[in-house]
Amino acid sequence: MEYRLTGMTAVALGAGALLPGSAAAQTLDLNVAIPRLSVAEYHRPYVAIWLEKEGGPTRTVVVWYDFDMKNGEGTKWLRDIRMWWRASGRTMSFPADGVSSATRAPGSHKLTLVGGRGGMPTLSPGKYTLSIEAAREVGGREILRLPFTWNGSTAVSAKAAGASELGAVSLTLKR
Repeated sequence: MEYRLTGMTAVALGAGALLPGSAAAQTLDLNVAIPRLSVAEYHRPYVAIWLEKEGGPTRTVVVWYDFDMKNGEGTKWLRDIRMWWRASGRTMSFPADGVSSATRAPGSHKLTLVGGRGGMPTLSPGKYTLSIEAAREVGGREILRLPFTWNGSTAVSAKAAGASELGAVSLTLKR
């Protein structure tokens, strides 16, 4: 088989090296553990993850809820994720493209979010707090906050551990 490389193809391929791509993009690696609870009636938690920049707006990054329920009934329970709901949830339309996703089973869940895609904004240098809140029907509610400072280039990490509805949570932000 023979391949021909035309001038336009070569220009298009070469131009990709000059454009900022995923190699130069900010990447937030997030690990969220949902503990296995021994309770009589277990329901998967609704979880919201959002970013707050000091002095800036709140950005919802991820919301795990029952988005496929008939007539959108899963959204009526989103207000139980109280801190997130007050911060930005009540102003959103659901399902939110790139943000909404199904609830998760107990276990460790790894997310890789790229700045400027889905719900993950491109971050300018500054002080931030990543908040994770979980609420469960016939269960409890818990919020974890992971403060970090982003200088725009040096990788940063933060960790926290929940006591009931959330387990260990960690983040690494890098370019």
